[in-house]
Amino acid sequence: MPFIADRLSAIKPSPTIAVTQKAAELKAAGRDVIGLGAGEPDFDTPDNIKAAAKTALDKGATKYGPPAGTVELRKAIVAKFKRENGLDYTVDQVTVGVGGKGVIFNAFMATINPGDEVIVPAPYWVSYPDIALMFGGVPKFIACPEDKGFKLQAADLEAAITPKTKWLVLNSPSNPTGAAYSWDEMKALTDVLVKHPHVWIMSDDMYEHLVYDGFKFCTPAQVEPSLYDRTLTMNGVSKAYAMTGWRVGYAAGPLPLIKAINMIQSQSVTHTATVSQAAAVEALNGTQDFIPKNQEIFKARRDLVVKLLNECKGLTCRTPEGAFYVYPSCAGVIGKKTSDGKVISSDGDFATYLLEGEGVAVVQGEAFGLSPYFRISYATSTEALQQACERIKRFCDSLS
Repeated sequence: MPFIADRLSAIKPSPTIAVTQKAAELKAAGRDVIGLGAGEPDFDTPDNIKAAAKTALDKGATKYGPPAGTVELRKAIVAKFKRENGLDYTVDQVTVGVGGKGVIFNAFMATINPGDEVIVPAPYWVSYPDIALMFGGVPKFIACPEDKGFKLQAADLEAAITPKTKWLVLNSPSNPTGAAYSWDEMKALTDVLVKHPHVWIMSDDMYEHLVYDGFKFCTPAQVEPSLYDRTLTMNGVSKAYAMTGWRVGYAAGPLPLIKAINMIQSQSVTHTATVSQAAAVEALNGTQDFIPKNQEIFKARRDLVVKLLNECKGLTCRTPEGAFYVYPSCAGVIGKKTSDGKVISSDGDFATYLLEGEGVAVVQGEAFGLSPYFRISYATSTEALQQACERIKRFCDSLS
């Protein structure tokens, strides 16, 4: 349609949301579907957080607030960064967005000029490249193969940086692979970045608290303090606190960047809901005792899914360090035929035929920039995961 802006021709709807919607539509039509596409904890928001929101409503937390976020929440975020990451920020260096996606959107809008390059390690969360494209940026993908743990290597980063590089996006633990960088692995990357002072770092730490087997989380500005003045360290309450629908993301960084982000927000959404911000204050300041309990549940689910997928003909699955995703390879089924004669020529075909044949919704690796893989979210009940893996095994067994 001629009145639609040209910039929209460069982007596409979120594939992960599309899979979730497709599964919901099939369920509504009466199909027995197990959806493993959504990156959303199945736990309810903890009671203390919900109680804080109710109290805030009773006290009148229904009015406009500052675009940067309420002072109370920004103070809680400052305390969180100091307590958990050893990072010192002032309240003015913090911005609160409408989810983590809102923070990324604002940051890219504030900084990307047409032609600026954004380095995106692949596999990647689906929204990074599309948001960069929306503002004329040029995503520069670096393949991070499974034999490297799906992690960016220092030599590959060095080779990808050009005079046009504006940002490097790092997501640890990762969506979609669950891969996470140790201190030494992160230090190897920050050593490269120190040599290129024009490159900014966006550290997406949304899954910080979802790590397993004693893994120690770290973030770039913590590992290399000299990068502090060109790092946007972002996080949120969606994953660790089971608050996806509350829409609260946040970030801290250099004051000029934060001011630019807040100016954009003042002319767009103004701010995320004040009652959600009150709930987020309690999330950050209140008891954290449910986090290790949830970690143990997620770890058990991870171990179950990895074990069962590795028993499927043609599939192999690495054990990830964190998040609540696995990223199994389906290379062993490419070229095979389904029972009704359809040839699986890609991971997209695998996901489509699996949904059609067995009612299991997964997200194809094509969406994340590295094939032939698919993503499973194990942020759902153990029973559903067990049943889904049984269906996947049955599907793989049926291929010829």
